[in-house]
Amino acid sequence: MGDEVKRHGFGSEQPATSEINEEVEKEVTEGVAEESPETELEATQRELAETRDQLMRVAAEFDNFKKRMEREKTKLLKYAEEGLLRDLLTTLDNLDRAVEQGSVATSGDEGSRLQAMLEGVELTRKGLVSTLERYGVEPIDAIGLAFNPDEHDALTMEASAEIPPNHVVREFTRGYRFKDRVLRHAQVIVSSGA
Repeated sequence: MGDEVKRHGFGSEQPATSEINEEVEKEVTEGVAEESPETELEATQRELAETRDQLMRVAAEFDNFKKRMEREKTKLLKYAEEGLLRDLLTTLDNLDRAVEQGSVATSGDEGSRLQAMLEGVELTRKGLVSTLERYGVEPIDAIGLAFNPDEHDALTMEASAEIPPNHVVREFTRGYRFKDRVLRHAQVIVSSGA
């Protein structure tokens, strides 16, 4: 049975244990060598340098982005009125046509020429009003309403039996509102009562 134990390796425990101990010791020494403080410090420094480089690149990209946005903002502000002015050119063209229509010698009399010019000016005014409305400009109602110093400028007061005191009798110059702001106050005459 002793031979059988030796053949199957049961009797040779001593050499196998020492071989295992040597291998474990070798692995432990290699692992310690790989994670020594100098190597770990170098890896951390390399990682720090890479992170610093990435951070500097991101900062440079952000700075370039900020400058580009500033240039675009300046350009947008410089040409912000371009659309409005382009639309107003149509109104100018219509006024030119109305003046031309009124000044061209027609076969009719002076009254018909004046009537044609008046119609042209009225159409041009309608076009201008619709352009202004498209941009958010609307007239301020004043006549018959209570005087509002936020929207009206009182030029004078006038006695009126029909309009109650401190209400607008007449409008000298129409006021306009742009979105939620007063663009121009209406210049009005206010009732002082009967």
